[in-house]
Amino acid sequence: MIGINERRDMIEPEDADLSIVEQCKLLELPRSTLYYTASKAYSDHDLEIMKALDTLHLEDPTCGTRRMRLELAKLGYQVGRRHVRTLMQLMRLKTVYCRPRTTVTDPAKYKYPYLLRNLVIDRPNQA
Repeated sequence: MIGINERRDMIEPEDADLSIVEQCKLLELPRSTLYYTASKAYSDHDLEIMKALDTLHLEDPTCGTRRMRLELAKLGYQVGRRHVRTLMQLMRLKTVYCRPRTTVTDPAKYKYPYLLRNLVIDRPNQA
């Protein structure tokens, strides 16, 4: 079996006898594969910012996107907070801080059982 890249190279767009659709059908190659272009890699500028973000995060993991943007500005990088957020999400960097503990149950508190769980209700006003 011929690989996808070889089949893609076999298609000749300037062929007068066979259209691209017919060539793709003959080679059993979806046209979306023919027209697909890989997403571009990150720019050199983004890679520099990501390196700086990594070192800053190692120094102080409590910095969020706002402080991280200010620290990057001190280093000479002009980036917005949302771009910093995008890069931090891409690098899976999360700010370390105490999360709010809104629902902390007391383990000593009595848990009341649901008494109607296995009761079959077959008439009105059944108690």
